[in-house]
Amino acid sequence: MWGGTMATAGGPTVRRRQLGSELRRLREHAGKKIEDVAAHLECSMSKISRVETGQAPIKARDVRDLLQWYGVTDPAQTETVMQIHKDAQQQGWWAHYGEVLPSGMATYAGLESDARALRSYEPTFVHGLLQTEDYARAVIAAARPNEPYEVDQLVSFRKERQALLTREPEPLELWVVLEESALRRPVGGRDVMAAQLAHLAETTALPNVTIQVMPTAKGAHAALAGTFSLLEFEPRTPTVVYVNSIAGNVYLEKERDVRTFIQTFDLVRAAAPDPQETPATLEKIAREMYST
Repeated sequence: MWGGTMATAGGPTVRRRQLGSELRRLREHAGKKIEDVAAHLECSMSKISRVETGQAPIKARDVRDLLQWYGVTDPAQTETVMQIHKDAQQQGWWAHYGEVLPSGMATYAGLESDARALRSYEPTFVHGLLQTEDYARAVIAAARPNEPYEVDQLVSFRKERQALLTREPEPLELWVVLEESALRRPVGGRDVMAAQLAHLAETTALPNVTIQVMPTAKGAHAALAGTFSLLEFEPRTPTVVYVNSIAGNVYLEKERDVRTFIQTFDLVRAAAPDPQETPATLEKIAREMYST
C-alpha cells in the first residue's frame, strides 16, 4: 500500500532527500529501527542515518533489498522508489569542484540549485550570490592564503552559483538582509568595495532579488546569533535551514526548527529599512567609505 505522495521534481540533491525520507517512512512503517537496518546491511548506524537524511548515497541493490525487507510488494511503488534512486545518482554541475569544496558545500550547492527561493541573513560578508569576482577572491584568499589553485577554483564555483539569479525560465528568488557593518568592512580594499557596492545597487534592479541593509544603529535584533539561510522548494518538498559556521555546516529540516528560523527572518526583515531605501543606503556608504 502506497503510504504517502512523493514529489516527482527536483535535481539529484532533492531526489536523494526524497529517497531518504521514503526509506525512513517505510522503515518506521515496518517497525524497524536504525540499528536493525545497519545490522541487515552490515554497515554503521551513522551510515543509515545519513542515507535517510539524504546526506549519503546507497547502492541500488541495497534499496531493493530494503524494499523487500520492509514488505513492499506493490511493483509500481518499487519502480517509483528505484527511479528516484536512479535520478539521485546524477551528478550536478558542482561535481567537478569536489576536490576543493569545503565539507558539506556540495550538498549546499545542490540544494541551492534546486531551490525555488532563498532567504538569508548575512552579518559578516556580502552574500555569495551577490559578490563580485574581486570581492569573492579576497574573501576566499583570506581563508586559503597558500592555495592559489583552490582560490581560483572556488571563485569559479561561486560565479557559476550566481547564474541561478538569471536562469531561465524561473530564476532563483533571493531575499537577503545584510548588516551595514559588512558593507563597511574594506574587503579587498577601497576599489574592490566600491565596485562591490555598485554591483549590489545594480542587482537590486532584478525583479527576483530583494536586498535590505540593517543599520548598525538599529542595535540588537532577532538574528544576532549569526548567519543562516532558508532554502524553499516546490510544494511538498520541505524547507531546509542552512547554518554555516567555522565549526561546520548544519542542515535543519524538523518543522519546529524551520518555523523558528522563518519567524526569525520575518522579524529581521521587518526591523530593517524598506528595500526601496537600499540603493540610497549603498550610495551613502560608498560615498562615506570608498570615494576617492
